[in-house]
Amino acid sequence: MAAPEQRTATEETKPPAAAPIVPLRDADELSELLGTPHPLVIEKVHAELTEDDLSVLARSPFCVVSTADAAGNCDASPRGIESGSLQILGPSTIALPDRPGNRRGDNFRNILENPHVGLLFLVPGSSEVLRVNGRATIVTDGPFFDAMAHRGRRPVLATVVEIDEIYRHCPASLRRAKLWDTSNWPYDE
Repeated sequence: MAAPEQRTATEETKPPAAAPIVPLRDADELSELLGTPHPLVIEKVHAELTEDDLSVLARSPFCVVSTADAAGNCDASPRGIESGSLQILGPSTIALPDRPGNRRGDNFRNILENPHVGLLFLVPGSSEVLRVNGRATIVTDGPFFDAMAHRGRRPVLATVVEIDEIYRHCPASLRRAKLWDTSNWPYDE
């Protein structure tokens, strides 16, 4: 029996030859590839909270906050939201409390340079996804801070978002991922 052939680490990890990577040229090519969005996809975007939006926000304990600094460096941070702590300040304004975490403050630093934010709210066990895009201001106090207290502690900071657009996101990604199907999870906790 012959000894196995010896290979270097570089040879073992070298990917097989493949077709070249072809970058997308421009927005016209993108539109050509994707096609025209259905009118309902465009019409569902609005600037003020609806009763349906408020229902999702009331049931969502989790949000991803996406920001970018002035140079375009991005960050997406998860936020746990205790029931009742997200505050509705007006038809196009919400406030998210900050809770103690890693103290990096990446989103806050980005907002100081570039106020544009994207928020993605999820409802466990549901295919409901709510997208909120707007402009944020970091505040250190306000009349709503007492209502955002958790376990007797008021937040030190909150993010107030003036909504530019809000809409229900297509649930197809959650269905494809089987996100809430525990039999699909790779491990048990």
